Amino acid sequence: MTTTTTPARPSKPLSTLLYRHRWMRLVGLLSLPLTWLIGLYIVSLALLLVTAFWYIDSFTSKVIPGFTLDNFALVFSEPAYITTSLRTLGVALAVTVLSAVFAVPLGIFMAKLASPWMRAVLAVAITLPLWAGYLVKILAMRITFTEEGFFNWLMAPFGITGPGFSIVTVVLTLTYLWFPYMALPVYTAIRQIPVNLFDASADLGAHGFTTIRTVVLPLLWPALIAGSVFTFSLSLGDYIVARFVGGANAQMIGSIIASNINLNPPVAAAFSVIPIAFVVIYLLVTRRTGALERM
Repeated sequence: MTTTTTPARPSKPLSTLLYRHRWMRLVGLLSLPLTWLIGLYIVSLALLLVTAFWYIDSFTSKVIPGFTLDNFALVFSEPAYITTSLRTLGVALAVTVLSAVFAVPLGIFMAKLASPWMRAVLAVAITLPLWAGYLVKILAMRITFTEEGFFNWLMAPFGITGPGFSIVTVVLTLTYLWFPYMALPVYTAIRQIPVNLFDASADLGAHGFTTIRTVVLPLLWPALIAGSVFTFSLSLGDYIVARFVGGANAQMIGSIIASNINLNPPVAAAFSVIPIAFVVIYLLVTRRTGALERM
């Protein structure tokens, strides 16, 4: 009497298991990004917010866990802090507007008018600031606008002097640093606009600026919003630029945070909430425009 043995069933391949269980696919896909987002980013912000309610022991100068609103009261009642916050907000908005003003005509020229070699040269020129180190670019702007710098030397025959180390130089430097983040999405969006829209606008009698205002800008709005999120948020959190090219009267939010991070960490944490609030308000405002849904 012979017995037959049933061959062992092959184990399920991983791909079959993932195909049959949708939740396992989601876990595998989202585990790493969620670990980064929740475990590092959100938890760090939560700890920052918790620290803002702690206080400093006046005798030992040590941070004591507890709950107090004195740090927020100081941030919102100190005139110097309020002035610095408004100055930082104004700088971030000025950098965003200036980047958009430069990006739109440059993008139109590159996408619709420039020859291929000129387009390549301008693309390299736009992305060139991204090739160098952050401090190298700031030092380059410092050398340019110093008292005996390149700008004053170039403008001396015309009797013009540069802004020196001031808030104007801070805006120009931040625009130089973050302009690629505005120019690239604007250029990409303009390339996708059909040429016949420009021809139709010209046939209907619209001049160049009228075409830009009525045809180009409405189509560019999502790209401008996308670029502005980068230029606004990056300018809002910067303070190295203000330190090197801003002079004594160009202090920004990051400057106060950096000066308090060792002396009074709870005050630094409370003051850090302000740029976060500015960014959240900015995103809510841009969301109401509907541009984020069209990105």
